Amino acid sequence: MLSVDIEQQLGSFQLSARFASAAPLIALFGRSGSGKTSIVNSIAGVSRPDRGRISFGDQVFFDSSSGTWVPPEQRRIGYVFQDGLLFPHLDVAANLRYGSARAAGRPEIIDEGKVIAMLGLGKLLDRKPSALSGGEKQRVALGRALLSAPRLLLLDEPLASLDGDRRAEILTYIERLRDEFAIPIVLVSHALDEVVRLAEAMVLINEGSVMATGRVDEIMGRLDLAPATGRYEAGAVIETRVRLHDAEYDLTRLSFNGGELTVPHVEADPGERVRVRIRARDVSLATQEPQMLSIHNVLRGTIAEIRAETGPIVDVRIAVGEAALIARITRQSVDRLSLKPGQPVYALVKAISLDRHSVGYL
Repeated sequence: MLSVDIEQQLGSFQLSARFASAAPLIALFGRSGSGKTSIVNSIAGVSRPDRGRISFGDQVFFDSSSGTWVPPEQRRIGYVFQDGLLFPHLDVAANLRYGSARAAGRPEIIDEGKVIAMLGLGKLLDRKPSALSGGEKQRVALGRALLSAPRLLLLDEPLASLDGDRRAEILTYIERLRDEFAIPIVLVSHALDEVVRLAEAMVLINEGSVMATGRVDEIMGRLDLAPATGRYEAGAVIETRVRLHDAEYDLTRLSFNGGELTVPHVEADPGERVRVRIRARDVSLATQEPQMLSIHNVLRGTIAEIRAETGPIVDVRIAVGEAALIARITRQSVDRLSLKPGQPVYALVKAISLDRHSVGYL
């Protein structure tokens, strides 16, 4: 369990953050400047809060009431920064071994060969950082953090400086790290696709404060949080299982308690859990069951909530079994269809809108 309850004045910025989670990967999500990095700096011991308490498992890192302060080098926390921060004068092999548990003489040692193989670093060991791509530098930074045998791993926007291809590559490596090493991870991100794909729990940060903490699907399903999660990217998250693959059309059928979804081919075996993010702008509503459509996904549900703001846009939350969808439609459509809570509706979602950036592997 990671528990954070801190206050800190940083110039004119007031940080007041409180959350606790035992999830294997926790995402701190919010806009740039919301305070996410300040929080992980406090967890790492890089920054000292003015007041509060930080603990992980049975170890208290900081407690202002008792005067407890554990120096960063004694916290056994691995920290990967946005730009990797490799030592430019050392080759990859030396960067990996810098600060390793083996070099420090600690009994907790992670197999170096396993880390090098998992991150695909074997052919890079004699190169200097100047000869590496952005994605390669981040893989080395991940490997260096792992070899320190951390109890907790902090990833501060590790994908923010990468292009699309390199970003997709590092996402895959973080997934493998999460699944193979069982080291708890705190991920800082302002990209919802990263959060949906990697995280189990989400801490929503806004202007230095925690707005909500919970499972990713719970947070994304709340209409009141849409302004903080992002109006354009707002939507719902559904946890599903792979039912079957349609090799002829390169599609996958996913099942959940409420129906099925057809999506472009997913690299997962039948029975495996898959999380899908469905953007509100990709959901349409009908009051009668539609016929003869090109749209694959027609889900029957009940309107649970309608949230209208000034202007033409209205968000509608639809209960579909135990899951929820959000549809973003016009205020005119709400009036024309006489939509109201408790009303049965059909939610329409184009399969092609659920691309690889919308799918997370659990």
